[in-house]
Amino acid sequence: MRKIVTLLLLAAALGACTSIDCPVQNLVYTNYDLMKPGGSDLDSLSTDTLWIKTTRSDGTDTLLISELYGSVAGFSLPISYTQPEDVFYTLVCDTAGNALLDTIRIKKDNIARFESVDCQAAYFHKITAVSITHNAFDSLTIHHSDVDYDIKQTHFYLYLKTQR
Repeated sequence: MRKIVTLLLLAAALGACTSIDCPVQNLVYTNYDLMKPGGSDLDSLSTDTLWIKTTRSDGTDTLLISELYGSVAGFSLPISYTQPEDVFYTLVCDTAGNALLDTIRIKKDNIARFESVDCQAAYFHKITAVSITHNAFDSLTIHHSDVDYDIKQTHFYLYLKTQR
């Protein structure tokens, strides 16, 4: 009788285990493609250099991209979990030492996503509005407003100014 009870308890314990794999990294990123002014072709930074930083929720600054330059046609930035708006500060420098600052603002709805009771919540996002100061960049447009685990999706087109 003890063997049967032990086997039943062991079977119940094994059956209680979940087979769902929780994501190790549940941070989602937004992807930006650099575009030529007034056109739809991909552009690159060529001789310009780009830095991007943001302010964390605790008030400290963090550098997200340092010295991006050359034939780079796009980049990715993380997006906050639950803030209603993300703000990124960009600095574009040319070879002559001219520096232009821009501020990118992204407003979004945050959508909690639960894969399993065993996993922590992940947050996906719906981009609702964007704005940019127009110093180094002409404009920023939303290409795909849903932000999730799809790392290949382009979310924004960032149009460079002709004369920077």
